[in-house]
Amino acid sequence: MAELRVTRYDAKDCSITVDGFPVTGLAEDMVTGEKSEDYFTPSVGAQGDVVKQIINNTLGEITIVVQATCPQKGRLMALATREDTFPIWVINDKLGEEFGGAQANLLSAPSISRAAEAEDLEFVFQVFDYTVKMVDSE
Repeated sequence: MAELRVTRYDAKDCSITVDGFPVTGLAEDMVTGEKSEDYFTPSVGAQGDVVKQIINNTLGEITIVVQATCPQKGRLMALATREDTFPIWVINDKLGEEFGGAQANLLSAPSISRAAEAEDLEFVFQVFDYTVKMVDSE
């Protein structure tokens, strides 16, 4: 019988930095990152030959969701008017994950709604050199 392996995940092990400052006050959905296109597209010829066409698009998006009380929301909003790019990184050393890039801009600012409960704010960043690094833990 295989030995049962119990592992642990803690959201506090994840750190997010934007333009060199840490982002805290994260909402339940915290952060997502995604490459804009696949790494390649296959093409099959009439006789079954396959060509693997490399896609050199390095664009990606990172969405950070913060609570209405996030201490850095003003700094995040100020990035909307930045013309030069800045780094954005999401790191979880315990899981061996790192994604982001050295060149990003704020793509869209959050919609703001206030009612009986304070709603979360969603900041979407365009990352021009999006990379993902994952290290096996074994």
